[in-house]
Amino acid sequence: MAQATDTLPQHIGYIVDGNRRWARARGLPTYEGHLAGYRALRQVVRATCQAGVPYVTAYVFSTENWKRSATEVSRLLKLLLRMLKTDLHHFMDDNIRLLFVGSRSGLDQEIIQAIERAEAKTASNTGGTLSLCFNYGGQQEIVDAIKQIIQSGTAADQVNQQLVEQYLYSPELPPCDMVVRTGNEQRLSNFMLWRTAFSELLFLEKGWPDMGPEDVESILAEYAKRNRRFGK
Repeated sequence: MAQATDTLPQHIGYIVDGNRRWARARGLPTYEGHLAGYRALRQVVRATCQAGVPYVTAYVFSTENWKRSATEVSRLLKLLLRMLKTDLHHFMDDNIRLLFVGSRSGLDQEIIQAIERAEAKTASNTGGTLSLCFNYGGQQEIVDAIKQIIQSGTAADQVNQQLVEQYLYSPELPPCDMVVRTGNEQRLSNFMLWRTAFSELLFLEKGWPDMGPEDVESILAEYAKRNRRFGK
């Protein structure tokens, strides 16, 4: 059920956490946790967009995640390709636009091509935008923005907040109104450091695979109760 627009966030960020712990608690292989998390992601994104939130971001693979075992990384990349190829029709059916936020440097060409095709195919969808933070690091995003500003020849006294925002990854994304992290951890872990400057934070004990549409209702109800002062 859609909420009144004055209490509805324009951008929710989900830090997808707890897949591996969810699997271990059930005596399952790590991959089963990631697979369950993938299924939950589709449900949560659909419910969030259908509630009227125009921008949803999911932190699915950080620049630090490359340090995991080769087997786990390989399976995560296969899940990504499944989303971009086999399951892309779900996002078309839900009228959701896909956007990838992060560095494409060093990525396999098959992944880059799949990302570009998915972005192009869903570009005209109007039911909400899902931005996936993949190969993403918040500090690196800011470093990359600074590098581009320097390369543009902009004088130091011309650099301001608005200019930096123009050089962030996918600058059309608005600030993140609320960040939700599952898995009983309470940290940002390098997620959208610039856009989360004034975000409301919500930490949940449950692992990401246990998330569903009913949790979206609770999250939006919690957001509606928050008093956002922005330092005033």
